[in-house]
Amino acid sequence: MKTGLVLEGGAMRGLFTAGILDVLLEADVTFDGVVGVSAGAAFGINFVSRQLGRTIRYNKRFAHDWRYCSIRSWLTTGDLFGAEFAYHVVPEHLDPFDCETFEQSKTAYHLVCTDVRTGKAVYQQLNKGGHETYDWVRASASMPMVSKPVRIGEHLLLDGGVADSIPLAYFENEGYERNVVILTQPEGYIKGHNKLMPFMRIALHKYPAMVHALDERHIMYNKQLEYIRQRELEGKALVIRPTEKIKIGHVSHDPDEMQAVYDIGRREGLKQLERIREFVGSFG
Repeated sequence: MKTGLVLEGGAMRGLFTAGILDVLLEADVTFDGVVGVSAGAAFGINFVSRQLGRTIRYNKRFAHDWRYCSIRSWLTTGDLFGAEFAYHVVPEHLDPFDCETFEQSKTAYHLVCTDVRTGKAVYQQLNKGGHETYDWVRASASMPMVSKPVRIGEHLLLDGGVADSIPLAYFENEGYERNVVILTQPEGYIKGHNKLMPFMRIALHKYPAMVHALDERHIMYNKQLEYIRQRELEGKALVIRPTEKIKIGHVSHDPDEMQAVYDIGRREGLKQLERIREFVGSFG
């Protein structure tokens, strides 16, 4: 029976997930597969490459570097998070991604993007490190309005969370029957309609299917939460959530604020570690 790890996005809230993942790395807890969305994809790939502490390290190190994330980057390149610097210079030179360990891992790595021309989810399994893999990760994490669509093959891609925010059903369809799901919103959270939709309609007017997906994202997301609760009650999923709303914006330039969110994740990971071990170990 295959075990999976499903990672929601949430921009800088994803540092909560990063803290949990580092606890799992320290405890040598493994899964047959990982699927991540947006920040879940960008941070979860470091779990497969077994690079303990890498996520919090590079986010803090480049917190004040305009090339990594800034209004200046957005105005000059079209991407809030610098496409070249954040997704190529950093993993290839400044804080190298461990391609060898990633490629040799027995844990399959999947991520989710949204095709802007169809508004539908695009699922991709990645087996190799390198330039194209970093572009897939960038596409999954590219927030609408502050990112340019990423062209990969026949696809033109943005944030995977628009089409499939929490891909538990996808992973179950891929044969992962027992899944740990890490969310970045607390119990009881209900997503509302995006207040920026008037601006989204203007910014993405060339892509009506993407606009439609954004307009109805809250409906999709809340249905996914209901499905996750059902699977949790059935014992098919183990869900880890923050106990309260995480106090950090989509973007942060404060290393202390980042560390605080990461530490919340570490504490929750340590608290839930035995449950996770039992859940994964009992159904290996």
